[in-house]
Amino acid sequence: MSEILLVLVAGVAAGALNSVGGGGTFVALPALVAVGLSPVTANASSTIALVPGAVASGWVYRRELTPLGTTSTKALTVVSVVGGGLGAVLLLTLPAASFDAAVPWLLAFATLVLAFGRRLSRALSDALGRELGISSRAVLLCQFLLALYGGYFGGAVGIMMFALWGIGLGLDTAVSNPMRVTQIAAINLSATALLLVASDALSNPLVLATMFAGALAGGFTGAHFARHLSDRLLRGIILTTAVSMTVLYFVRG
Repeated sequence: MSEILLVLVAGVAAGALNSVGGGGTFVALPALVAVGLSPVTANASSTIALVPGAVASGWVYRRELTPLGTTSTKALTVVSVVGGGLGAVLLLTLPAASFDAAVPWLLAFATLVLAFGRRLSRALSDALGRELGISSRAVLLCQFLLALYGGYFGGAVGIMMFALWGIGLGLDTAVSNPMRVTQIAAINLSATALLLVASDALSNPLVLATMFAGALAGGFTGAHFARHLSDRLLRGIILTTAVSMTVLYFVRG
């Protein structure tokens, strides 16, 4: 019972974090590993379970969706769907040992982006004396790479989107958050379509269903209360979680 409660709480927290700023995987993945799932199965399960939270958040934000400059929203979504699916293929085809070895480094990379992405954006803008700008083609290429990463692992992929769009398009977090949530939903839906069939995520349906329900509640509630949360406090919580999980995974490895 305590394990199911842990998974439920982790699902709620992950869904809420993803709806506001990202970082839900840092909560969901360790919780699933803690209840006995292998890292690969836990990663597949967290991707599937966090879909309802992303979809619920996207529904809340649907009227605030703002295009990324001149980049077509339809093209961006297609790229996210294709990249997410291919990332799931990588997760299923690469040896499990490869994922075990990669997880700490993926966590470390995502943590660095979370910690220093905004500072890098400001530094580059200050050095150039203007806001950075990248073409629609470059936005789509970078989005494909992020979606590929998102389908394979996904930790802090939303935060990386913030960094990309902030650095390349000069968009602030509040403006780009609805699009970020929508694109995460596209990535996870695409990956989930494959993982439900080809992975063993369904081998523990109670755990999966519990996190699924928690993420749905957390995603819907988190999106509604997002505007009332302190950005500094939220980033601090996510960063603390990210650093803790990175250290734990390196120690475990």
